[in-house]
Amino acid sequence: MPPTPRAMNSRTNKARWAIPLAAGASLALVGGTLLWSPADEADAAPSGKDTKAAFTAVAAGDIAEQCTSGDSGCAHPKTAALVKQLNPSFVMTMGDNQYDDARLQDFEDYYDTSWGAFKDKTRPVPGNHETYDPEGALEGYKSYFGSVAYPKGESYYSYDKDNWHFIALDSNSFDDKAQIDWLKADLAANSKKCVAAYWHHPLFSSGEHGNDPVSRPVWKLLYANKAELVMNGHDHHYERFAPQNPDGKADANGIVELLGGMGGANPYKIEEVQPNSQKRITKTYGVVKLNFTDTGFSWNLVGTDGATKDSSPSYNCR
Repeated sequence: MPPTPRAMNSRTNKARWAIPLAAGASLALVGGTLLWSPADEADAAPSGKDTKAAFTAVAAGDIAEQCTSGDSGCAHPKTAALVKQLNPSFVMTMGDNQYDDARLQDFEDYYDTSWGAFKDKTRPVPGNHETYDPEGALEGYKSYFGSVAYPKGESYYSYDKDNWHFIALDSNSFDDKAQIDWLKADLAANSKKCVAAYWHHPLFSSGEHGNDPVSRPVWKLLYANKAELVMNGHDHHYERFAPQNPDGKADANGIVELLGGMGGANPYKIEEVQPNSQKRITKTYGVVKLNFTDTGFSWNLVGTDGATKDSSPSYNCR
């Protein structure tokens, strides 16, 4: 089947759908959910006919410190409770799922006591901490997740949901020609209108690690194939960027980057704010609830207290 034609008006964050209520308030439809907000501050809904969320997913990276719910300062059981409450179609983790050396025993002692409840519907990728395993890079990660993380025997894979194509990559080996060749073939074979990709190391970040150029070649491939969304972890904060190209130039037809490294690991500071960074939040644990339709997407950052800490604009698929 040939690819579905993409929308002519590729992106907007101006569209708005609201029902007036009492003075100073409104209801807004955001990805199929009605949210209250003050007048003129309702979140945008994707333009076009389909404004109902086709499905939701949850995303976070940098998750399980070596602690459990018996430790009052342990955050990953709290973010896991939030995932359970949100009940998404599936869960995406953006690496450093387990600290510090990500051995199988560590996964079983810590990650499994919280986020392990969603293991069957988790679509993970590895981070740098998964490479520190004394038994060998990614050994504990592979043993714990099994075919969930290695559906075709490699640490990178893709899958479809409705009108979306999701690509899970291993940024520890972006210098591996086999992975890059696989990505090229996967993008060429895709027939879905909308494309999202996720891995650990962000090309753009205002946090302690900063920008990581290892991801630029992958960005170039995704940009050339009109991908909509990239999600990363590594820096332990939340950040969203306006659409941009692989060189960091604002581009209405570019890729939206979401950095979600607040899944439970110790927060990092914001250091050098990058161009096109629209929102940065640290010292907050939570997960990103993504609302996907057949024509676009939006998301909310939800804290462990249940409050929405940030809401993205809404975007159309290209």
